[in-house]
Amino acid sequence: MNLFAEIRTLVLDAIATLTEAGRLPPGLDLAAVAVEPPRDPAHGDMATNAAMVLARPAGMNPRTIAEALAERLAADPRVAEADVAGPGFLNLRLQPAAWARVLRAALQQGAGFGRSSLGAGQRVNVEFVSANPTGPMHVGHTRGAVFGDALARLLAFAGWEVTREYYINDGGAQVDVLARSAYERYREAHGLEPAIREGLYPGDYLIPVGEALKDTYGAAFLDKPESEWLTTIRDFAIRRMMAMIREDLALLGVTMDVYSSERALYGTGRIEAALQTLRDLDLIYEGVLEPPKGKMPEDWEPRQQTLFRSSAFGDDVDRPVQKSDGSWTYFAPDIAYHYDKVSRGYDQLIDIFGADHSGYVKRMKAAVAALSQGRVALDIKLIQLVKLFKNGEPFKMSKRAGTFVTLRDVVEQAGADVTRFVMLTRKNDAALDFDFDKVLEQSKDNPVWYVQYASARVHSVLRRAADAGLATDGASLAAADLAQLAHPAELDLARKIAEWPRLVEIAARGNEPHRVAFYLYDLASEFHALWNRGNDDPALRFIQDDPAVMAAKIALVRATGVVISAGLAILGVTPVEEMR
Repeated sequence: MNLFAEIRTLVLDAIATLTEAGRLPPGLDLAAVAVEPPRDPAHGDMATNAAMVLARPAGMNPRTIAEALAERLAADPRVAEADVAGPGFLNLRLQPAAWARVLRAALQQGAGFGRSSLGAGQRVNVEFVSANPTGPMHVGHTRGAVFGDALARLLAFAGWEVTREYYINDGGAQVDVLARSAYERYREAHGLEPAIREGLYPGDYLIPVGEALKDTYGAAFLDKPESEWLTTIRDFAIRRMMAMIREDLALLGVTMDVYSSERALYGTGRIEAALQTLRDLDLIYEGVLEPPKGKMPEDWEPRQQTLFRSSAFGDDVDRPVQKSDGSWTYFAPDIAYHYDKVSRGYDQLIDIFGADHSGYVKRMKAAVAALSQGRVALDIKLIQLVKLFKNGEPFKMSKRAGTFVTLRDVVEQAGADVTRFVMLTRKNDAALDFDFDKVLEQSKDNPVWYVQYASARVHSVLRRAADAGLATDGASLAAADLAQLAHPAELDLARKIAEWPRLVEIAARGNEPHRVAFYLYDLASEFHALWNRGNDDPALRFIQDDPAVMAAKIALVRATGVVISAGLAILGVTPVEEMR
């Protein structure tokens, strides 16, 4: 159940009643009417902006509207008080029974508490990571992988049908460089000195690839011209690199539903078909671009190119899809790939790019809008950089990778659960500092530990209650007399639990899984605060002599655990039952 949605419905019903009575004009747009937690908890349990957003279109004083609404809302049995503040803010206090209903729902629904039908079964494709298959994944890919997987989990929890997809960038010149680099390791496997010249990939990760090439092909390619081995070794190396990438993703608990190959677009007519679709819409033309703004590149010259009319869909300029020599630009296969996704019937596409791809956002949105004729929305999330620290110093480069810190390095140092949680403690478009010392310390300042400590405390209390002879399953505790929960600290925790279904929908609407991590920290804070109060006030301790009182308190604890587990599952983190 979503108590905030219930009360919003109550507000909308009150507006309808006032409209029928002629106290409000008909036809008001109610989309902006919201019910949310007040900024200051002292003002009440919930607040609505209804009077403020309706005042201007209604041509009325907002306080007059607020007072009329307050009168209607106060008559509902769920509402204890409805107070008008300032120019027309409306604050609500709910009866304790409302919070008891929330707790019972959490206990009865278990892991399903907070699930939403917001997505209404719409099909969404989340494409993320999509690293070049030229080596192991680095820390930037790690953040993108965590964000993408958590977003997919969040959307599934909120009612979408989700596909996780990886686009293999195996169609550019970089895979030929991979082949040449692997060939040198193949020579090395035969006892020859590898020529790792500038421009090749120097990492040790290609040594096993060279040995596998020797095992598979023997000396067949030694001293042969590149034309005889490039294609075979390139395909072999790509397969090996993708196997490595799958293993790295598995370390983080990330699995993909679909792997799509860029190379599969070439020579198959798929690029031509996508561009023909745009041509049929009069969105492809032959033209000359305006010179770039700012400092003019020395090699720029006006030339005839095949252009996509992306400026018709909000882009700054039209974009070339085919060069004057007839070769495709990088943009052309990307158009074809997104045309393929649109053709598969998705209702929404989400791409997760590194921050260095920000220039692609407008053109890709334009392409999808054109290809789907506005039917399919594309949201592009940019992942900012991660800075690694250890012992107060920047974390050193990985010898194995040659030039960067790998995903495997991070997970081996911090663990998958810690890595995932920390990567979600900042919004995706904000830079993130990952300090190995801080993410492993046991303190309130470490959100991973703080939330997991709350999880461990929940399980500890449940074990102690079971030892005391209390049935601690959700169904039994849902039958407890929850009116026993009357202390403000207990009700504060219940209020925070009630925010969970609302938080899920807000996070899903904005494609913002970091909100779940923030919420879990706040929920843990409320739980730890109640625990600490119990150290001073025996009446607030969870284990009590009175069975009825203890059952109510343990119900609150279990409901807290239900939400922590659900939130951590969205983040892809396993809740702990004991702290070590």
